[in-house]
Amino acid sequence: MAKNILITNDDGIHSDGIVRLARAAVRFGSVWVIAPDGQRSVWSHTITLDRPLDVIPVSFEVEGVKAYSCTGTPADCVRLASRGAIPYPPDVVLSGINSGYNVATDIQYSATVAAAFEAEFQGIRGIALSENDGSCHEVTDEYLDMVLSELIDADPGLNQVWNVNFPGCRLSECRGVLRDRVMSNEVVYEDSYDPVEELDGGGVRYTVRGKIRDEAIEGTDFHAILNGFVSIGRIRNIC
Repeated sequence: MAKNILITNDDGIHSDGIVRLARAAVRFGSVWVIAPDGQRSVWSHTITLDRPLDVIPVSFEVEGVKAYSCTGTPADCVRLASRGAIPYPPDVVLSGINSGYNVATDIQYSATVAAAFEAEFQGIRGIALSENDGSCHEVTDEYLDMVLSELIDADPGLNQVWNVNFPGCRLSECRGVLRDRVMSNEVVYEDSYDPVEELDGGGVRYTVRGKIRDEAIEGTDFHAILNGFVSIGRIRNIC
């Protein structure tokens, strides 16, 4: 049965990942895109209450897809769509394809996953999709249709959303798909804050520097992508 599909992301309306996701989604139904007008990464589940939100039609390179930029956050985009910004309430929200993994404790910062959570709040199936932030997307492009076919009608369970991560290796190095991955409780990046400038009044400006860990607990989402697998799992909403 054809779906009403909303696509959003946190990398912005013109990101490569959202275009590739829309191209894959059109075979499953009618697709609308409402996404931020610029970068909103690591905004988590922020919503906008202190100012109006502008939703503006934009040209989009996938035929048949109606697309709009939004001055708000990914969660705002989902709320707007569920409350009349598109002609029909979405049956499913696809959030992504994010540039950068959303696994382990990094999920708590993710606006990509938060958009899927907001869908669940609104009684809509939510699927978050992420990939390595490098330039190799061979695995994503090979497995995306299969993953959507598997999940678009699949109920993740009460208060849960689907979370999918594609490894950044070459397709020839991909080891397949691991399902039912649990969220690792480990940190993904070992961060440090380096002082880079002294400011007036005794202040100091810092910049963050992170190095991705190279090992993780077996059975988790993080372990899967580190070892060349597509990771599919459920994550629980906060309520």
